[in-house]
Amino acid sequence: MTTRTKALVWAACAVAVLFCAVAGRVYWLARQDDSLRYAASRDAALAAGRERIAELNTLDVKNIDSGLGLWLHASTGALHDKLAATRATDRTTLTKAGTSARGTVTDAALTALDYRAGTAALIATVKVAVTPRGGTATTDRKRFTATLARTREGWKVTALSAVPVGKEGA
Repeated sequence: MTTRTKALVWAACAVAVLFCAVAGRVYWLARQDDSLRYAASRDAALAAGRERIAELNTLDVKNIDSGLGLWLHASTGALHDKLAATRATDRTTLTKAGTSARGTVTDAALTALDYRAGTAALIATVKVAVTPRGGTATTDRKRFTATLARTREGWKVTALSAVPVGKEGA
């Protein structure tokens, strides 16, 4: 091996080591970047919020206990406590009404997120297909604000409020 070849091999090795060091440093900095954790938390809260709001707007009259259980699974805190306390009354009222509903979130966005505290606020538009007993299905559009909390089982709804839709020209 000539002196020139040895020098080129050493130079190539030095460049490779330098590249690995720079790439490792960039990777380490990216892993420490707080904005990545924030973005992951934001995406998880939004996805779970969409799913939970749809669940809270869905009920099959043929499987009321399952639907009420899904409502409890989708909620936590004060909302969960309220749903649990009124479950028997809700079962009776919903059975008597005989109406099924299927909610689909058409759009949603987080309006606030504190990923360290595990809280978020969300707005959503929901298309609700309502089918009365023996009747024809109708579709209603609703808007909601929701407060979410991160639990061991993921993000759940702690408060859900309907947003009134304004009248045209008002």
